[in-house]
Amino acid sequence: MSFISDRITINPKQCGGRPCIRGMRIRVSDVLDLFAAGLSSEQILEDMPDLEADDLKAALQYAARNFDHPVLPVAA
Repeated sequence: MSFISDRITINPKQCGGRPCIRGMRIRVSDVLDLFAAGLSSEQILEDMPDLEADDLKAALQYAARNFDHPVLPVAA
Protein backbone atom coordinates (compact mmCIF):
# COMPACT_ATOMS: atom_id res chain seq x y z
CA MET A 1 0.00 0.00 0.00
CA SER A 2 2.88 2.38 0.59
CA PHE A 3 3.65 2.21 -3.13
CA ILE A 4 0.23 3.67 -3.87
CA SER A 5 0.50 6.33 -1.18
CA ASP A 6 3.83 7.46 -2.66
CA ARG A 7 2.26 7.95 -6.09
CA ILE A 8 -1.42 8.77 -5.59
CA THR A 9 -2.38 12.01 -3.87
CA ILE A 10 -5.73 13.42 -2.87
CA ASN A 11 -6.05 17.15 -2.28
CA PRO A 12 -9.49 18.69 -1.76
CA LYS A 13 -8.27 21.86 -3.52
CA GLN A 14 -7.06 20.03 -6.63
CA CYS A 15 -9.20 18.36 -9.29
CA GLY A 16 -12.23 18.44 -7.01
CA GLY A 17 -10.55 16.14 -4.50
CA ARG A 18 -10.19 13.33 -7.00
CA PRO A 19 -7.11 11.08 -6.76
CA CYS A 20 -4.20 12.41 -8.81
CA ILE A 21 -0.73 11.26 -9.75
CA ARG A 22 2.02 12.70 -7.52
CA GLY A 23 0.27 16.00 -6.90
CA MET A 24 -0.01 16.78 -10.61
CA ARG A 25 -3.31 17.58 -12.25
CA ILE A 26 -3.36 14.18 -13.90
CA ARG A 27 -6.19 12.20 -12.34
CA VAL A 28 -6.12 8.46 -11.80
CA SER A 29 -9.32 8.34 -13.87
CA ASP A 30 -7.49 10.04 -16.77
CA VAL A 31 -4.89 7.26 -16.78
CA LEU A 32 -7.58 4.58 -16.54
CA ASP A 33 -9.51 6.17 -19.41
CA LEU A 34 -6.39 6.01 -21.59
CA PHE A 35 -5.93 2.32 -20.82
CA ALA A 36 -9.63 1.73 -21.52
CA ALA A 37 -9.25 3.50 -24.87
CA GLY A 38 -6.68 0.88 -25.81
CA LEU A 39 -3.44 2.80 -25.31
CA SER A 40 -0.43 0.86 -24.12
CA SER A 41 1.72 1.95 -21.20
CA GLU A 42 4.36 3.05 -23.68
CA GLN A 43 1.87 5.20 -25.59
CA ILE A 44 0.58 6.82 -22.40
CA LEU A 45 4.11 7.61 -21.23
CA GLU A 46 4.93 9.05 -24.64
CA ASP A 47 1.80 11.23 -24.64
CA MET A 48 2.26 12.32 -21.02
CA PRO A 49 6.00 12.73 -20.41
CA ASP A 50 5.51 13.86 -16.79
CA LEU A 51 4.30 10.37 -15.91
CA GLU A 52 6.54 7.45 -14.99
CA ALA A 53 5.88 3.73 -15.43
CA ASP A 54 5.39 3.36 -11.67
CA ASP A 55 2.65 6.02 -11.82
CA LEU A 56 0.69 3.85 -14.22
CA LYS A 57 1.12 0.79 -11.99
CA ALA A 58 0.00 2.80 -8.96
CA ALA A 59 -3.10 4.04 -10.79
CA LEU A 60 -4.07 0.46 -11.68
CA GLN A 61 -3.41 -0.75 -8.13
CA TYR A 62 -5.41 2.13 -6.69
CA ALA A 63 -8.36 1.32 -8.94
CA ALA A 64 -8.19 -2.40 -8.17
CA ARG A 65 -8.13 -1.81 -4.43
CA ASN A 66 -10.95 0.71 -4.51
CA PHE A 67 -13.26 -1.46 -6.58
CA ASP A 68 -12.59 -4.73 -4.76
CA HIS A 69 -15.58 -4.78 -2.47
CA PRO A 70 -18.65 -6.96 -2.28
CA VAL A 71 -21.88 -5.77 -3.86
CA LEU A 72 -24.80 -6.96 -1.83
CA PRO A 73 -28.23 -7.22 -3.42
CA VAL A 74 -30.90 -4.98 -1.99
CA ALA A 75 -33.77 -6.92 -0.49
CA ALA A 76 -37.09 -6.13 -2.14
